[in-house]
Amino acid sequence: MLDNFYKYQAQTSPYPLGMEVSHANGSYIYDTSGKAYLDFVAGVSAATLGHCNPKVNDAIKNQLDKYLHVMVYGEYAQHPATELCRLLAANMPEKLSKTYLVNSGTEAIEGALKLARRVTGRSQLISCHNAYHGNTMGSMSVMGFEERKQPFSPLIPDVEFITFNNEADLEKITTKTAGILLETIQGGAGFVQPQNDFLKKVRQRCDETGTLMILDEIQPGFGRTGTLFGFQNYDVVPDVVVMGKGMGGGMPVGAFTASPEMMDLLSHDPKLGHITTFGGHPVIAAASLATLKEITETDIMAQTLQKEKLFRSLLVHPLITEVRGRGLMLAAMTESADITNKVILRCHERGVILFWLLFEGRAIRITPPLTISEDEIREGCGIIIEVMNEILNEQTRLA
Repeated sequence: MLDNFYKYQAQTSPYPLGMEVSHANGSYIYDTSGKAYLDFVAGVSAATLGHCNPKVNDAIKNQLDKYLHVMVYGEYAQHPATELCRLLAANMPEKLSKTYLVNSGTEAIEGALKLARRVTGRSQLISCHNAYHGNTMGSMSVMGFEERKQPFSPLIPDVEFITFNNEADLEKITTKTAGILLETIQGGAGFVQPQNDFLKKVRQRCDETGTLMILDEIQPGFGRTGTLFGFQNYDVVPDVVVMGKGMGGGMPVGAFTASPEMMDLLSHDPKLGHITTFGGHPVIAAASLATLKEITETDIMAQTLQKEKLFRSLLVHPLITEVRGRGLMLAAMTESADITNKVILRCHERGVILFWLLFEGRAIRITPPLTISEDEIREGCGIIIEVMNEILNEQTRLA
């Protein structure tokens, strides 16, 4: 299988980890030799309720026997998608009550950017340095990392960048700005949280200039930070919320939510202002609905904050300079990318899956399923500390 993986499947890096997966359950992934790996990454924040969660799997199986794709998005009323959108509205601020379901987070970003231009009649978009919002052409245009964008230029024009948490930069939001797109917590930059009411100040500036405030909740969303969406931690209500990853319980999905007045603009002048064939797919919507119900009807979000405290108490080591993030969206920072690489690769050899962040080489990604147990947290952190002790001893010998 590994030979065919390299031969026939397009790769995203020169050196993929190449683990041959047999099956996965709960907090563990198993390779074809039977080795178990404790998953501290959850498919990069996507397997919210763990692998093969029974409620998610049952929802998928039940829908399979009813119908799969029947019509292009937005024409037929289908129960899983309709109920998912209704339940999302019930758990969001009142004005955020209409949702467009798509296939991925990056497609949701594309829709949100189009919506900002359609609503305002303006063209300028603002994003942040070191922002990551996806890899399609529009989403890449608002990526704040020129080195990654350059080979694919030219991208869409009239995009300006500011620095996250820099209040002085908010003056760049003007009456020419259609929308400002922010990650509620910056992901690729190293799980950087907003400081000093930064999001509230963005909201105020948007109100002053008639600019749409778009928040990217693709990583923080669906309970990962102790609330359903990250913005609910910061006493702010955006105009558009973009989601993906964790909302599908392991299935591919994305969505953007706004007011009915805004979303209805995509239905006319022109008709089909945004369209997707498979958005709202009934099987994926059923998995998303089961995920949303489990998150909102149990105490899993409160548990997330308790588990964060446990992680922070265990991840104390001379090689860890700080632990960033909130809930189960955490990044253990080391002094160098070299140390981080060693920790991630050695932990993988010992059966703990960690991963990198896109722009911040010193960060060790820790985004396990929200269902991870305290014993599993202790087990995984014990291995991390053991590996770090080895690296520290090696450094001491070489000094």
